[in-house]
Amino acid sequence: MKFYVIIIRTVLAASMLLSLRGQSAPLTKTSTSDAARRIFLQTLDGVNDAWFGKSYQTITTVRMKGSLGVSISGAVIDQKIDTATQGQVQSRAQSGTVNLNIESIYFANGDYQTEATGDFGNLIAQRRGNRGFIYSKDQGTYTTAIDKVSGDIPLTYMSWFRQCLNDLKAVYVDGKAFKATLIGEEASGARVVQRIRFESPTSKYDGKKREQLLADTLGFWKRGILELVIDKNSQLPIRMEFQNSEQGVNTRVDFSYGSNKRLQAASFSNNSVGFQGPGFIRLGYNNQGQINYFSGELTSEGKKINFDLTLSWSQESPVDLLRAIPPISAKKRGKEEFETGLLLGLAGQIFNLQKSGLNLRSVAVPASK
Repeated sequence: MKFYVIIIRTVLAASMLLSLRGQSAPLTKTSTSDAARRIFLQTLDGVNDAWFGKSYQTITTVRMKGSLGVSISGAVIDQKIDTATQGQVQSRAQSGTVNLNIESIYFANGDYQTEATGDFGNLIAQRRGNRGFIYSKDQGTYTTAIDKVSGDIPLTYMSWFRQCLNDLKAVYVDGKAFKATLIGEEASGARVVQRIRFESPTSKYDGKKREQLLADTLGFWKRGILELVIDKNSQLPIRMEFQNSEQGVNTRVDFSYGSNKRLQAASFSNNSVGFQGPGFIRLGYNNQGQINYFSGELTSEGKKINFDLTLSWSQESPVDLLRAIPPISAKKRGKEEFETGLLLGLAGQIFNLQKSGLNLRSVAVPASK
């Protein structure tokens, strides 16, 4: 249920990552490194002021409403099942689409409540502090195994956005993992652009290696190669390119801006393993300069993810709004058992796997060697 946070943080992280190559004037190794880090810091400040900034300084709450859809072809499902069971199960899955209607309230401090209806059934998830639950109305079950709040807790969304940018600063400006280089400056139409590069070696991609911890997956941007082209005048990113060979990530993002330097859209050219294809994100704004519309789509062979959300911002307290609990008749489940129940229901309903003779509970997956 951290879908919105993951999207925004991923956009920020995967956004701070991409560019074009250019010719550079000869500079010393020390000066190019210091200059590249200084330019990146100025870019983070420029993004903070233009994309976010003071219009969120007293905002504690965002309400989101919209839809999320995931489409997967039967061939992709068959391939995933074959890989996961190392050939023990031969699936004949049908293509399917998972659709969810979502209505959420999210607080800057990490508290939230999300209600989702659609192909996963009727779900409600809530967190207040380090306590919460996810409840499935259809199954009559719930789990209290939720993600915990950790680290510094922001109180407003201006602080929340700044914290996201500070995560990038800690890695690329303050950290020592990346070698920084100023490639140079050059004219691009009527403007002057600066090009910088950050590099931190990774291992080669190994398709047989099982997935690492989720924290490592979401932290893909903390290693690899980042190249960024920046408008020298506005100090805003124009184009970025990022590669992490070990995790099979290879993507490029191009940004377009409207009035007041506000981000209007980002287009993706994704060559990452398993998700090659185009994508986009579009944003709209209200009269206060706050984002009130957020939509996007990522497409690759056999797979598509799309979302369409409206946003409204306010000053509210989770103490006043988050008081619901699961019904007394609901049965408590562990996290894995709860999630398995949802996926089994989804498999039978959308992909028709059970009619093809696949019983997910009976599949024994051998340990990787």
